[in-house]
Amino acid sequence: MAKADLAARRLLREFRIDAPPVDPVALAEHLGVMVVPQHMDSDVSGMLLRKDGACVIGVNQAHSRKRRRFTVAHELGHLRLHEGRPLILDTDARVNYRDAVSSMATDREEIDANRFAAALLAPEDMVRLAAQHSSFRTTDDLVRILAEHFQLSEMAMTYRLMNLGVVSGPAH
Repeated sequence: MAKADLAARRLLREFRIDAPPVDPVALAEHLGVMVVPQHMDSDVSGMLLRKDGACVIGVNQAHSRKRRRFTVAHELGHLRLHEGRPLILDTDARVNYRDAVSSMATDREEIDANRFAAALLAPEDMVRLAAQHSSFRTTDDLVRILAEHFQLSEMAMTYRLMNLGVVSGPAH
């Protein structure tokens, strides 16, 4: 199992979360991380700012609720998995951004953070159980049902189901 999956599983266990939907904002707050909705360029989903032991997640307030949930979970992935990159501001701070490039997951840290977010918001055991107990006729039905159940976009749920081997390809 990948480091990101293990870290997400540990966080869920730490806060005794055993049913969806997982609330990433509540988890952030329990970890002492402030989540702040912000005006951001449309191609920026969020950022993680760490300074002097304090952490703040900024999330694009213009994005959909489901996308903001994934962004917060993604930033928690950076918090748990990565040191962060330096950003030159008026002070020294480390920042991780989630933007159009990172959502395509070409950078190893972004791939890890996306994997962490998926594992946090749609844990494998919960997804498999929900899929077994869902009444669906088509892959599209399954994706819609589980996306709503886990409060993810249909695209995010499609990728999660594909990565877990529950479905073999994108829904049509």
